[in-house]
Amino acid sequence: MARVLIVGAGLTGSLCAALLRKAAARPLHLAVWDKAADSGGRMTTASSPHNPQSTVDLGAQYITCTPDYAKKHQSFYDELLAPGVLKPLTSPIEGMVTKEGDCNFVAPHGVSSIINHYLKESGADIYFRQCVTQINLRDDKWEVLRETGSPEQFDIVVLTMPAPQILQLQGDIVNLISECQRQQLESVSYSSRYALGLFYEAGTKIDVPWAGQYITSNPCIRFISIDNKKRNIESSEIGPSLVIHTTVPFGVTYLGHSTEDVQELIFQQLENILPGLPQPVATKCQKWRHSQSPELHSPTDGNVSSTSHRFLRRTQHSTAHCPGTLWQR
Repeated sequence: MARVLIVGAGLTGSLCAALLRKAAARPLHLAVWDKAADSGGRMTTASSPHNPQSTVDLGAQYITCTPDYAKKHQSFYDELLAPGVLKPLTSPIEGMVTKEGDCNFVAPHGVSSIINHYLKESGADIYFRQCVTQINLRDDKWEVLRETGSPEQFDIVVLTMPAPQILQLQGDIVNLISECQRQQLESVSYSSRYALGLFYEAGTKIDVPWAGQYITSNPCIRFISIDNKKRNIESSEIGPSLVIHTTVPFGVTYLGHSTEDVQELIFQQLENILPGLPQPVATKCQKWRHSQSPELHSPTDGNVSSTSHRFLRRTQHSTAHCPGTLWQR
């Protein structure tokens, strides 16, 4: 039985695990490691410490299916729509740019439920707080070292973390990446931003006519969503939740600051947009150092055979825009 490790429990890693399970011609032992405390990656959903049913999407807010995506990947959307993981977005999002033929979907249980769906389908063993530090070639297998725990050996290792994190890895992987591939990985750029989730007591009213709003006139705030309203979830037992996404220039400027300081700055700007907003009972400030890649980097010439038994290949998912590296025995 081949042992396969996927590093990263975001959209790319979870979908890769599910597809490998479906396509495998023989039994596989699948493991997924992530350095975070939970799954999701850039599709993370955070819960209120006072009520786990009160949640906010700190990453992706909704899913857009273009006519081209619908033609190529309709089965993926159908798979998520049938069990209710996705449903059509019907709540008003002010300032949202829509193109003819586009369909927008929202995840009623939070956008991380998409990742959890694929992880469940994969049947993989999931381990969190596993930060990979080295990858070495040992006896025709890949030995993977992490910050805590003993090394483990795998036949296949799939890396789905951001390109800068791949380039930080030590061990034999450093010499096995060709100069061309290194240049490709180094050329991948990312925007940076912050997301601030606010959780309120049950019965709190936030009286605005929209569920989400794109902001164009504020140097700090780019998008605001009342997440329960965005998902059409109204409950007298669950308080509203609100998430604020900053602009990229703000994120870059304050990337080295503490989340506490950044949270205070966001609150100051939020008061200008939504004056008199009630005091939240809990907050969650998330720094996205590697938020979005402005360009989809072509995998052209990404395949290079080093021997007849191993190769390195860049992999990308059209939705996640996450460049990765596949090492196979």
